[in-house]
Amino acid sequence: MLEEIAIEDLGVIRSARVPLSAGLTVITGETGAGKTMVLTGLGLLMGGKADPGGIRPGAERAVVEGRIDLTRHPEVVGRVDDAGGSVDDDGSVVVVRTVAAGRSRAHLGGRGVPQGVLAEVADELVTVHGQSDQLRLRTPAKQREALDRFAGSEHAEVLSAYRAAWTERAGLRAEIDDLTSRAAERAREAELLRLGLAEVERIDPQPGEDAELTALTSRLGNAEELRQAAQRAHDAVVGLDMETEGSAVHALEQARRSLEAVAEADPALGEQAGRLAEATYLVNDVATELSGYVADLQADPAALETAHQRLAELGTLTRSYGDTVDEVLRWASDAGLRLLDLDDGDDRVTAMRDRVVELDDRLAELATRVTAGRRAASDRLAEAVTAELSGLAMSGARLEVEVRGTEPGPSGADQVAFLLEPHPGAPARPLGKGASGGELSRVMLAVEVALATAGDEPVLPTFVFDEVDAGVGGRAAVEVGRRLAQLARRTQVVVVTHLAQVAAFADAHLVVTKATGGDDVTVTGVQQVAEDDRVRELARMLSGQEDSATARQHALELLESSAVGR
Repeated sequence: MLEEIAIEDLGVIRSARVPLSAGLTVITGETGAGKTMVLTGLGLLMGGKADPGGIRPGAERAVVEGRIDLTRHPEVVGRVDDAGGSVDDDGSVVVVRTVAAGRSRAHLGGRGVPQGVLAEVADELVTVHGQSDQLRLRTPAKQREALDRFAGSEHAEVLSAYRAAWTERAGLRAEIDDLTSRAAERAREAELLRLGLAEVERIDPQPGEDAELTALTSRLGNAEELRQAAQRAHDAVVGLDMETEGSAVHALEQARRSLEAVAEADPALGEQAGRLAEATYLVNDVATELSGYVADLQADPAALETAHQRLAELGTLTRSYGDTVDEVLRWASDAGLRLLDLDDGDDRVTAMRDRVVELDDRLAELATRVTAGRRAASDRLAEAVTAELSGLAMSGARLEVEVRGTEPGPSGADQVAFLLEPHPGAPARPLGKGASGGELSRVMLAVEVALATAGDEPVLPTFVFDEVDAGVGGRAAVEVGRRLAQLARRTQVVVVTHLAQVAAFADAHLVVTKATGGDDVTVTGVQQVAEDDRVRELARMLSGQEDSATARQHALELLESSAVGR
């Protein structure tokens, strides 16, 4: 729902704030006051094309800002999030459009976005009906969607089942086409995997084997140097025997004995003596291990050659399938699974083709039910809209809803067309062709009322009607107002009107006024009127004389009758 629009320096509007509320809001004012600029501002917020020529003379740019309540439109909240914008804690989002010479900028929820993003959001939130605006039901696809909504919840369930089956079938067909078109490529991939797996199986690498062999070749290749180094370390630790002066063991023993001799005089030195004893044990262990190392280490040219040969074999794998043996083993595991998938391709294609046949039968049955639901609903929708047209000064006009068979698609096997017969004997023509702007707006009003009052209450967009009352007056104008009020019970409706009979049904009444500024430029303001001010505005609309007692009495009667007529 639109909550507010602020406009600066657009056309004749220097600065105006337009509050909008739930229900029916009418915008009135004298011809040329700038009512159209309010709709132009709304169009900019909704992603419409920017025209720098619309900037108020003397201003550098025009700015339009709007606040929209999204609490009933979670899908739009998601779109705002995707665009990088933010929604306020109260569920509203701020939209800003700036127009300057040669460029325009759009912001959604505080983030700059392309103009097209605003248009996408507007498609879910606002529908404008007027001579220069696109119709919500301008395409066969939109007309089909409207008919489906009118058909009710049971039809919606059948259509949902059809769409789910269609989506599954489309996915299967795409996968089948991929498998069959890439059969030769898949065969080549499978052959390469088999060759690689055969080589891995022949060499049979073990986890961590390359690291172990590298360490072994380093030890065997430097056996003499290692033996000499270990021997020198052993001799330095113990000498020729444990008691040799100059050995590490002898020095530690001497130090320990010196401290133990005086330990009774100072316990702190006794603790140090204990630590020296532990160090002696540790050095003795090192000496024992070094002795064993020297004894065991022998040059083994045959073992070294064997290790080098094994590393060379493993190198053929690591060059092709991974930097280490462990990576090669992971590749082999993944390759085995991929090979199973490739080898299973023919069986999968057969199973998928069988499933497609089942889905074809299912789709044919569901499409028949969808068509039956649409044809039943088409007669009811045509009757409902035609009945509405009779009360909108279009007596004799008739809407036809045509359902024709076509090639099956994601939404069934039907093409839907709304055709208007403007008067008896005239040929029925597609909606939007051959009717004046005012007639077309009234047809759309009749369609919207019929859709809004059918079935469960949907989340409808905000409707904006411009010139919906063109060419009507008297009782027909009252009926237009009544139907707008009826539609406004289900959603927000904003109407630009010049008829008091329509304005009297409003829940909120906004008046656009004009005045000449100090620079001799016409400027416009917008104010909400109520009570006596509203009576004066209705009197002006009725007779052009806002202070006429007769006109004021008529205005009061209109307000009273509109309250009763709701």
